[in-house]
Amino acid sequence: MKKLFLALLLLASVSAQAELTWLTDLDAAKAKGIKENKPVLVDFTGSDWCPPCKQLHKVVFESAEFAAVASKYVLVELDYPKAKPQTEELKAKNREWQQKFGISGFPTVLLIDAKTGDVFGKTVGFGGQTAKEYLQKLASFKNTPEGRASLEKEGKEKSARSAKSRELGKRIDDAIAAKDFKSAEATLGEMYADVTGPRKGIFHYNKARILLQIDPSAKTEALKYLDEALKVSAGDAALTNVFQSFRAKVSGGVSAPKAAGDPKKGA
Repeated sequence: MKKLFLALLLLASVSAQAELTWLTDLDAAKAKGIKENKPVLVDFTGSDWCPPCKQLHKVVFESAEFAAVASKYVLVELDYPKAKPQTEELKAKNREWQQKFGISGFPTVLLIDAKTGDVFGKTVGFGGQTAKEYLQKLASFKNTPEGRASLEKEGKEKSARSAKSRELGKRIDDAIAAKDFKSAEATLGEMYADVTGPRKGIFHYNKARILLQIDPSAKTEALKYLDEALKVSAGDAALTNVFQSFRAKVSGGVSAPKAAGDPKKGA
């Protein structure tokens, strides 16, 4: 009896997932949302080229957890593929929605009030959360004046951080061009002022990289910075592997590549 119950539960889960319908027309989805009094969940995706998009679908949207709550939303997928064929009309329409909502990264998921068209929830990217964690984030967005104000404030703060990061990056580039290490070091200090824990090692790592770009002969000082990076990042295998690899290259006489942000992100 227990095996039969589990088999029926599994079958129900699979059936629920199979029945999910993703529309491709946001206007039609909003009309459906008004009729059914539901918000619209919009997934901006690159289905045939974007790894995080594929993972989001596999981990979250194809999960039993999502199948259990999907009926709360009208589901829309706006796809921006590279090889998958689409009509010119659909491509143009999707570009319009991308511009309207200022979508600059994939995947981006929006929660939209069907009646007003207002966005009250937004997540960008997919960082490997579980389906439960991702759905809890979606559930935390509230379609209220306070909820929308909070989302707007969060967006402005993120935009300000991005602008500041671009400014600091330009200052570092200018310092490298002027061969002014002290200026670059000071700017790096601003950039990583609020960073704590193992990731603080990236500050020392980038000091070594920038120093060698300015003065390739300054290997001894660069190695000291890398040793400090290794000390600070102890316990984070991903970071220490990158730092150790670069230290070996410096010891072997390899010149430094351009400094970057987080080694975990492909620096």
